[in-house]
Amino acid sequence: MRPSLIGIAASNGIAFGKAYKLITPDLTFKKVTIKNSDEEINKFHSALLQAHKELKRIRQKMADKQGDEYAAIFDAQLLVLQDPEFISLVEEKINKEKINAESALHDISEKYINELRQLHNEYMRERAIDIKDVTTRILAHLLHQPLPHLELITEETIIIANDLTPSDVAQMNSQHVKGIVTSIGGRTSHVSIMARSMELPAVVGTETAARTIENGDDIIVDGNNGIIWINPTSRIQKIYKQRQQDFQAEKLAWSLLKNKPTITRDQHQVALVANISSSDEIENVLANGAEGIGLYRTEYLFMEKSTFPTEEEQFEVYKTVLKRMNDKPVVVRTLDIGGDKQLPYWNLPKEMNPFLGVRAIRLSLQEMDIFRTQLRALLRASSFGNLKIMFPMIAVIDEFLQAKQVLLEEKQKLHDQGIRVEKNIEIGIMVEIPATALLANQFAKEVDFFSIGTNDLIQYMFAADRLNEHVSYLYQPYHPAILRLIKLIIDAAHDEGKWVGMCGEMAGDPNAIPLLLGLGLDEFSMGASSILPARNHLKKLSKQDMEKLAQKALSLRTANDVLKLVHEH
Repeated sequence: MRPSLIGIAASNGIAFGKAYKLITPDLTFKKVTIKNSDEEINKFHSALLQAHKELKRIRQKMADKQGDEYAAIFDAQLLVLQDPEFISLVEEKINKEKINAESALHDISEKYINELRQLHNEYMRERAIDIKDVTTRILAHLLHQPLPHLELITEETIIIANDLTPSDVAQMNSQHVKGIVTSIGGRTSHVSIMARSMELPAVVGTETAARTIENGDDIIVDGNNGIIWINPTSRIQKIYKQRQQDFQAEKLAWSLLKNKPTITRDQHQVALVANISSSDEIENVLANGAEGIGLYRTEYLFMEKSTFPTEEEQFEVYKTVLKRMNDKPVVVRTLDIGGDKQLPYWNLPKEMNPFLGVRAIRLSLQEMDIFRTQLRALLRASSFGNLKIMFPMIAVIDEFLQAKQVLLEEKQKLHDQGIRVEKNIEIGIMVEIPATALLANQFAKEVDFFSIGTNDLIQYMFAADRLNEHVSYLYQPYHPAILRLIKLIIDAAHDEGKWVGMCGEMAGDPNAIPLLLGLGLDEFSMGASSILPARNHLKKLSKQDMEKLAQKALSLRTANDVLKLVHEH
């Protein structure tokens, strides 16, 4: 029997559940003249009541999951729903102009939003976001198209979507959400990366999932092979139950390596560390035997809030991560917003090509208040563990020197205030731009470490958007050009006595691991669920043999030639 859909295996594992289609409903409407104003006002009040009940449930779910601090983001929206002035203005417009509630709501809310956005007071500008969100929720109920909300899922579910945002995935509760299926996307999208870090089986790029699958369908997600079954037969269910058990048995065998060092067959030691997006992942990181954190993506702390997190809020999160890692190294990447990662409360300028525009360190150096706040929070937290700070998307040495200078200035200010900060915090950069890689010998004199971000490095190397499935064939981590660039970076760092990690998806790829070992990589950073299988893989390899393999791979012409060489070995 053939599977219902085939896509890209984005996150390993097998999951069963009911389909939950996460699709924003059509909220378009026409302006209509009405006869009965009272009836329209009653309709408006009914939608207000439904929106209020829904927000209260969502707030409670958030409080149960992450505490009142995070749940409080919904309090401002609940106040809008009860604001007598806002409500009376909508009623007045319905009465005077004899128009439908949808039109009156839209006109009044737009007036509020435009006025608030023109104010210089940041707090008041943030209220515009709350009004917009609340208006959307009321409008959905007026049109009888309630908005889907991940916080309200209470049964074993497979999320079906055309695409997902990182913030969508951040809201998912793995107790109920068992797997993810999307129509578009690739293995290196941030959603796929997050799914792996949360150990959620995922298949992306199926093209038709959002159209083919209906709410409530029984779904099997085979994240190992990129296969989806829709309403499978009992025979297929039985087969996959067995496969799920086999996969769990394999994971149990790997778990015996949890507290072991990562040592190759010829006694060469490397470090296996984890990529994380949230402090909630620490338990999973430790359970999988990570020797530290090689990449903490701090932007998701910003994404899960309705406004910029304060210094105190950031400090508490960073402190928690460092303390829970118990002096194991934690590499924290400063804010990496831009490209496919946006903040709903930060209206960044629209750019023709945001991946090549103002993002990551470029944005931080333009928005010094935000940058300095994050650096102060990190520095204050440094005394609670083994912190290393990393700047993303550094293209020229001047950017690194400027960012480092800002860091040192904030460190001195804290010292002057009598606040304890660790003296020797290693400062490194992501190497994800070819120009940086080619000048690695110069950067190595300035930084304490490199972390190679292969996801972006590959897309910039081949001038191919890694999120565009039409050019996905150009995402070639095994290409000799990429391998030569990686060797250049590693050799330059080692010549200066510096260490090199890799936090791109290539680091956890079973086909790439032998090559990276042979090229001399010191630290492999990956999704927590990949650590134990990678340790099992590395203990069977000889570094000396892999050096010969890598040297041979560097002389080949194509990625397929390299892959064939690895498989033959």
